[in-house]
Amino acid sequence: MKDPQILSTFDAGSPRRKAVPAARPLVFDVCQVGVILRAVLYVEAVLAVALMYPASDFSDWLARVALITGGALPATLLWLVVGCMTKRQIARLPLAGQYAAGVALGMVAGLYACGMLALLGLFEQPNWLASACTGALLAAGLVAALAWRVRSRLPAATAARLAQLQSSIRPHFLFNTLNTAIALVREEPAKAEMVLEDLSELFHHALIEHQGSSTLDQELTLARRYLEIEQVRFGDRLRIEWVLDERAHLARLPPLILQPLVENAVKHGVEPSATGAQLRVSTELRGQMAVIKVANTVPGGQGRPGHGIALANVRDRLKLLHDMEGGFRTAMVGQVYQARIEVPVPGGVD
Repeated sequence: MKDPQILSTFDAGSPRRKAVPAARPLVFDVCQVGVILRAVLYVEAVLAVALMYPASDFSDWLARVALITGGALPATLLWLVVGCMTKRQIARLPLAGQYAAGVALGMVAGLYACGMLALLGLFEQPNWLASACTGALLAAGLVAALAWRVRSRLPAATAARLAQLQSSIRPHFLFNTLNTAIALVREEPAKAEMVLEDLSELFHHALIEHQGSSTLDQELTLARRYLEIEQVRFGDRLRIEWVLDERAHLARLPPLILQPLVENAVKHGVEPSATGAQLRVSTELRGQMAVIKVANTVPGGQGRPGHGIALANVRDRLKLLHDMEGGFRTAMVGQVYQARIEVPVPGGVD
């Protein structure tokens, strides 16, 4: 199957490791594009509203906003850059220490803004105390928003994992797999053992703690195990093609994110067709982004309609982990359905 241009590990033999205790959550994480944009807009909006009080008219207000922005914008960017550069050190602090670090850095940013405006001769008598307090208050609001983001991510990830477990390892899939293994026990015991081992790894991976994310390499291994089980069931009706770029496999993904996509491909491509379907899983590194595609042929170009729960789950979990930097899209072109994930890769190259 050709790759349609429509939208542009867990090592199998390694011993199982005990779950590592969860690391202290990082609250003061400002290294994402979405956070930077929201922080700049928040500071500008608050200052613009505050400057309405002393302004005599619209022109006066606009001039005051432009004047203050000359100091506030560089100070906000300083707060973000220093916070991003010291993220690892701040992560070692307790939660209260992370809050304090963000607020203290805001005070420094406020003093920096005041100093810049004073050096430009825009303040005759700079008010250092007021500037420090303003920076601290604005930073406190930003840190509170970041803390809320972390708190909302934890229960959402837990609920998503439970929902994913229900949809990924469905009862009829379990029964079919066990029946397949039973049928193979006498004639092909080695293959029956392999099927049960793959099933065991699926459940193990679904139930253990992943500390928020796993690697693309791990997710591909899990998807491969799932498809190996289905290959035994469907035989020649399931035709699988892997086109993998190992440079992209360090990308971070929510746990169990690929398995529902390949399951959907089997459910809507292979099961309804007497001749089966072709499934293609591909990965590619494009600059700083990993592009993951799961494509399958659909009989007659019309798959069985679903509820879209699994796809909504994938989209929401990617947004929680990568915010604006991650993307998920689906499309049908001819008789090929494709799901496409884009996530940043640490240390990606052009």
